[in-house]
Amino acid sequence: MTEGITDVRFLQSVVKRTFDNIAFEECSGEFENVIIPISTEKAGLGFVEQVVEASRKGIEENGIMILCVHVDADNESDNNVFQHKINPSIAALQFKNEVEYCKILTYVVPVQMIEAWMLADKELFKREIGTDKIDNELRINKHPEHISDPKSVIEQAIRIARQTLTKRRRSDLTIGELYLPIGQKIAIKKLDTLPSFLKFKDSIREAFRQLNYM
Repeated sequence: MTEGITDVRFLQSVVKRTFDNIAFEECSGEFENVIIPISTEKAGLGFVEQVVEASRKGIEENGIMILCVHVDADNESDNNVFQHKINPSIAALQFKNEVEYCKILTYVVPVQMIEAWMLADKELFKREIGTDKIDNELRINKHPEHISDPKSVIEQAIRIARQTLTKRRRSDLTIGELYLPIGQKIAIKKLDTLPSFLKFKDSIREAFRQLNYM
């Protein structure tokens, strides 16, 4: 369950490969992880209600065993999101029938927003926007989770990268074209430099423990 459609483009491969890595390296037995995006009606529903509905829909339509929820922190700390969204969602699911609801939750909570994760491998990012400029020139020299508005920084970096190209070579590259290829190519070890990503991995381990795979 993601905040938006563009988030799915980036996260589907990242989530799949992260689950696979932990399963292969740390779990016992053999099984296959299948990642299925869940779209729910959000109008009129609070975040906890959206999670509960995604939990129900995931069971009903696909028999999911784990619900992975993405929500951006939109802040330099994830404390508010965990206090008011993630923890209440976990609590709400505990009172539901496990036959009708998926009660095991993992969470993707990037500090600021998901675009910070896209900057975890800056060399990959620069290849994808077609530039050999250095980080300082592109203004991406900060740690990704210390950037207050990573989406705007990425858009700015694209503009800076295209400025020196001839009109013939210059294309109208947009940030929307980067989510899928970066999500598919970024190495897990690069994401391991982000504290929020490590929390995501810990939530996967806890989910596997609840399923007796660890």
